[in-house]
Amino acid sequence: MEIIAKTSEETIQAGERFAALLQGGDVVLLSGELGAGKTTFTKGIARALGVKEPVTSPTFTIIKEYKGEKLALYHMDMYRLSGDLSELGLEEYLGKEDGVCVVEWCCTKDFHARVFEIALEYCGEGRKIKISEPKSI
Repeated sequence: MEIIAKTSEETIQAGERFAALLQGGDVVLLSGELGAGKTTFTKGIARALGVKEPVTSPTFTIIKEYKGEKLALYHMDMYRLSGDLSELGLEEYLGKEDGVCVVEWCCTKDFHARVFEIALEYCGEGRKIKISEPKSI
């Protein structure tokens, strides 16, 4: 599926519509250059899950947890990470049935969950959002 979002609000709405596909334990991998809209898209997912607090980039904290009315949101940013992630404890979140993991700049493919890959990129009209069919990895 491919979506063109002309504004930040349209990017949020795309995330919100996409979230209807999610179930507990899912992993969403977001890719795209800096400023492409990864966190903005995540705000839409959060809105759909019933998260009430503001969603911000987890770049410097690595992970942010949000309690939603439907499911929790575990928002991760691996931009500054590489190598063995087991020491960070991130695998504890992957596949948790009480929420979904949204991972920006993912540097691993070691999941035992249903995984969606979403690429965001700039285009002449705004942002192009490409959503893959889910894969079980």
